[in-house]
Amino acid sequence: MERLSAYQRSKIRRLSQPKELAPDEEGGELNIVPFLDIITNVMMFVLATITVTFTATIDSFPPRAGGSSARPPTTPTLGLTILVVPEGFSVKARGGNVAPGCDDVAPGLAVGKTGNEYDFAKLTACVQKLKASSPDFKDETSVTISGNPNIPYQTIISTIDAVRSVPDPSGKDVELFPDVSFGVAR
Repeated sequence: MERLSAYQRSKIRRLSQPKELAPDEEGGELNIVPFLDIITNVMMFVLATITVTFTATIDSFPPRAGGSSARPPTTPTLGLTILVVPEGFSVKARGGNVAPGCDDVAPGLAVGKTGNEYDFAKLTACVQKLKASSPDFKDETSVTISGNPNIPYQTIISTIDAVRSVPDPSGKDVELFPDVSFGVAR
């Protein structure tokens, strides 16, 4: 038997070694692990920075423009208007200013602030008293609310809530003035 040369032995040794596959020869599979890492990081960032906003709506009506076609009301109307000023609430009804305490007609604030806070309970009692002052006002449901430009939004919303309804002794809400219109303070 003939002996192998050094070159032949080296070649046999090289060919018998397991061959490492190149990345492009690994059976045609696509490595998507880096792509999934990027998507996971982006989703974590979006979930961490997303803000949740709750939106509530309040039904209101724009001011009505009086025209020549409008007929005067056949029954007396209350025509309730509330102006929110920094010192409290100025209330107008039946075309005149309501006096402090909501008993008479006089200039001034109908409901002033208590300390540094608006007194929404007194405002509710005042509009309830005005609505009960005559049977003609029993079915009236509209109110116009105006606010000075420096009045906080929450104060306007609390004013709307104060004149909309009042709980009766049984716990049910009784509507006072649910039809709210916004007026422009002049």
